Amino acid sequence: MQFKKIAVLMVFITFLYNCDSPNPEKTKPQIIPMPAQMESTKGEFVLDQSVGMSFDSNLKVSATFLKEFIEKGSAIQLRQNNKISFIQDDTISNDEGYQLTITPKQIEIRAKTDQGAFYAVQSLRQLLPVDLENGTFYMENITIPCVTITDSPQFKHRGMHLDVGRHFFSVDFIKKYIDALAMLKMNTFHWHLTEDQGWRIEIKKYPKLQEVAAFREQTLIGSYNADPQQFDGKRYGGFYTQEEIKDVVAYAQNRHVTIIPEIEMPGHAQAAISAYPELGCTGEQIKVAETWGVFDHIFCSKDETFEFLENVLDEVLELFPSKYIHIGGDEAPKTHWENCPNCQQRIKEEGLKDEHELQNYFITRIEKYLNGKGRQIIGWDEILEGGLAPNATVMSWRGTQGAIEAAKQHHNVIMTPTSHCYFDYKQSDNEDEPLANSGGFLPLEKVYSFNPIPEELTEEESQYVLGAQGNVWTEYVPNEKQVEYMVFPRILAMSEVLWTPTNNKNYADFIARVEHFHQRLDALEINYANHLYEVEGEVTSTGYKLTSIIENKTIRYTTDGTEPSLTSEIYSGAIPINTDLVIKAAIFNSDKKLGATFTQPINYHKALGKKININVQPSKTYAGSGADGLINGITGSDTRINDKEWLGFDGEDLEITIDLGEEMEINSIETRFYEAPWMWIYAPKVIEFGIDQHGINSKAEIPESTGTHTVVKIKLNETTRYIHLRIPNFGLIPEGKPGAGHQPWTFIDEIIVN
Repeated sequence: MQFKKIAVLMVFITFLYNCDSPNPEKTKPQIIPMPAQMESTKGEFVLDQSVGMSFDSNLKVSATFLKEFIEKGSAIQLRQNNKISFIQDDTISNDEGYQLTITPKQIEIRAKTDQGAFYAVQSLRQLLPVDLENGTFYMENITIPCVTITDSPQFKHRGMHLDVGRHFFSVDFIKKYIDALAMLKMNTFHWHLTEDQGWRIEIKKYPKLQEVAAFREQTLIGSYNADPQQFDGKRYGGFYTQEEIKDVVAYAQNRHVTIIPEIEMPGHAQAAISAYPELGCTGEQIKVAETWGVFDHIFCSKDETFEFLENVLDEVLELFPSKYIHIGGDEAPKTHWENCPNCQQRIKEEGLKDEHELQNYFITRIEKYLNGKGRQIIGWDEILEGGLAPNATVMSWRGTQGAIEAAKQHHNVIMTPTSHCYFDYKQSDNEDEPLANSGGFLPLEKVYSFNPIPEELTEEESQYVLGAQGNVWTEYVPNEKQVEYMVFPRILAMSEVLWTPTNNKNYADFIARVEHFHQRLDALEINYANHLYEVEGEVTSTGYKLTSIIENKTIRYTTDGTEPSLTSEIYSGAIPINTDLVIKAAIFNSDKKLGATFTQPINYHKALGKKININVQPSKTYAGSGADGLINGITGSDTRINDKEWLGFDGEDLEITIDLGEEMEINSIETRFYEAPWMWIYAPKVIEFGIDQHGINSKAEIPESTGTHTVVKIKLNETTRYIHLRIPNFGLIPEGKPGAGHQPWTFIDEIIVN
């Protein structure tokens, strides 16, 4: 009681001070995602024991959510009056739209549907003290800034995905995950329930799915690329009972989140086949997968398999009322189908050309079954191979080409390209970042920059883009805290990409709101990656430039590899590069370092900053720093390709010319290539080179890789101004390898000229 008296006194003193202050500055409401229209007005609404609530019956779920949020988070108990009123308004055109008006006398929420009213509540929630989130608000009243918000989403489908096949998470955590989606006005949870490494949904007709397929004998430790691979030797697994799933579905419905279940087929089926070997092409007894990757054991196309899948789907449909059922369709090697008498007979009987058309037959047959049950399918963009099932929605993950192709065929599309939507990728260059999916790098700013509408689509075709989602694959995400770390704050950026009109988006303003939002995440005990106080750098024509994503912060740096401190030089302009450097920098306030230390070695060589020309442009997804990035003195990451330095080319032969500006004595040319066959990435077999007027007249064989990098060093003793390089693509991917028969990617790093 004494504490409450002191708190009330402090509020009174603050009030007097504000009254004496001329024209006090009004704080802009800090809402994520940013509403379509928001206008701050004069005054404040005081929420205390005199306030009550009224609501139209169709808006009861939203009103109940707000009432429980206030009463559980504070000592305030709402009465029955109309100081807070929920009004159904059929003039609001968008079913998810709302109008929130806060005046000194009243809070009014208008919406056409309960879903729209619910999103109004989530905006109001962010105007309330964060202490209400965990029930530690002790004041006797709450002052809420007056504001008028008119809002509706930009996209219909606003989703997040979670893979529980590689690692399994509790029901309580799944509910917490759904709560986070609802808070950010996301309306879809894509629950990835079956995988090679574990089957996670109870199917009563097939008990071995729980007894066998839900558990693996051990799990890979560390990176998939390690040689040799290491395992923990511990049995691992679990599954959700049907009663638990019903509970989660009902929980999500009360937060206007639709759960779309994913039952993988025909690939990613090794766990199911381990329980019922007759579902595969070989009939052999296999284990639930213990490592990551793509496996040859996929569902056979015989009738017994379809009977199994239809029975499974019948139980799934009873649990999930969603319009869509996700059936996977990705990464299904055809190796076993090619040698399977049943599959070859199916190809012959159905008049199919090959195994790709057999996949189309497989997907189309499942689609027809689900359509007959009043449902529709979603599949990953591989379902385009061999022809697209008639009513399928495509989830485009391998870039945007699948989306473009599907939209042009007037099929609905959900965007989730690896370049902007894969939250299992690293989000920072920090050395202490947790192990993540190899080759991936997705910082917050890149998520925020995502435009789900491919520029290749016409206005009419773009209508088929329903929206997008962030994906969380869990090969390297073994626990719930790490899921949160990978998701937050990138989910904040994705929510704004999908909700907020493009012309309302501003990254600097967003970052300021993220910094504010951290307090709410702390109150909710959500683990998040805080990279706001980090330094970034790039080579420019004037030297090395340091920046921070939060403006007006003090950056201190060193160039000799020592740790920066309060006495280090303050950054004020580009750092000259005329020798090898190891730049270290960090953000400081007046008495301490705020974030992690940024480190960038720079290898000064003769081509640094010179002119370079490449005959083809790198892929937009893997453009690095462009051609200039190949001679900027910075070596690419050893563990990933999606950074500022690696350049990726999709099947092209490269021709590169470097103009040194004047004749120089050259002793060597060195570069390296990324090697990751499981990602369709191959180093070239040879590099051809030449100097000055001689053009291309020599070649160097490239040694076979023993890891993820292939280094080639060409020794010279020449004086030249021009260096010419020709780098032929590897050629077709060999049979038996992922992507067999396709042209692979070429990834090239810094070209060092000494």
